[in-house]
Amino acid sequence: MTASKRAAAIIVAAGRGLRAGAGGPKQYRTLGGQTVLARAMIPFCTHSDIAAVQPVRNPDDAEIFDQATMGLTYCAPVNGGATRQASVRAGLEALAADPPDVVLIHDAARAFVTPAVISRAIEAALTTGAAIPVIPVNDTVKLVGESEMVEATPSRAHLRIAQTPQAFAFDAILNAHRRAAREGRDDFTDDSALAEWAGLTVATFQGDAANMKLTTPEDFAREESRLAATLGDIRMGTGYDVHAFGDGDHLMLCGLRVPFSRGFLAHSDGDVGLHAIVDAILGALADGDIGSHFPPSDPKWKGAASDQFLAHAVELVKKRGGRIANLEVTMICEAPKVGPLRDAMRARIAEITGLPISRIAVKATTSERLGFTGRQEGIAATAAATIRLPWVESGDAVGSN
Repeated sequence: MTASKRAAAIIVAAGRGLRAGAGGPKQYRTLGGQTVLARAMIPFCTHSDIAAVQPVRNPDDAEIFDQATMGLTYCAPVNGGATRQASVRAGLEALAADPPDVVLIHDAARAFVTPAVISRAIEAALTTGAAIPVIPVNDTVKLVGESEMVEATPSRAHLRIAQTPQAFAFDAILNAHRRAAREGRDDFTDDSALAEWAGLTVATFQGDAANMKLTTPEDFAREESRLAATLGDIRMGTGYDVHAFGDGDHLMLCGLRVPFSRGFLAHSDGDVGLHAIVDAILGALADGDIGSHFPPSDPKWKGAASDQFLAHAVELVKKRGGRIANLEVTMICEAPKVGPLRDAMRARIAEITGLPISRIAVKATTSERLGFTGRQEGIAATAAATIRLPWVESGDAVGSN
């Protein structure tokens, strides 16, 4: 794209996704440890030719939206309408104050859009003014009447499956949506149908068979299995942390505030359990240690809550297309007693990481009254993390021995 041209993207994420079954709106469900919405947005947020990403959400989803898109850069979300068409128009109107040359409109339920498809969409919109990604129809299609009897068999030669992102000259598609709203037309199932109705000629460009819409529970099960098969680069990391006791009336341990006769001497809140887990994850990623990401010399982290350190480490795994398989932490101390707090600690770590509690282990042991932990001068913790990354992340050839 030339420097004088500017592209924006609208991510439509206001739907309820009822056909996907139980579990809440489908765009906030996880696939491979990452939400569908995040998977859909990341390729746009990180594309060098996309100047702005405008999400459209349901007003009831503000909190869960913010959690799902943590760490991404995008325009302030706007609230969607009663229909997809109304939601797209809301996104277009939000961009109208500083209009781009072209706009890409993408459904959040399409979680596997690639940078290559985005690039083709931008180029097609700049060239034609209106274009959609399509893939061939490989199955025989039947036209069935109300009586469920076959009435015709259309030729596959001229049939295509439409996908998103659909790309348009911004002014043209905005005017088409405004006209449809004025004339009470709210029945268009996609933006290309609305564009055709408004008199625009819609071109096509090469889509991607993997860029399918997640609609049913079977879709989620299929994609979960496919993703699991691609995460063949299994990594392990270990972590260790220790903090001495000082003045205070509580300790932060695995994200919990534990009443105690002492406190930790630490730059942050001194949570040895979470610190050890963070180092284990960073070790599995081969991405430094907690000190390199959160330097103790930086006053920004003075007294900081350690849950944000762990959330950061989890986000690093997600950004590399991976998932955390399990976490284990062992507390080494004479006191306080960790046993009664074990399940609460597991639950808190699960809350921070988004992992099922069944994938988190918290253990405790003493040093038989030996060393500084045996003298009750402080607490130590060790941790282990297992993560799974795509093979391409490691640079190894798939199937190599």
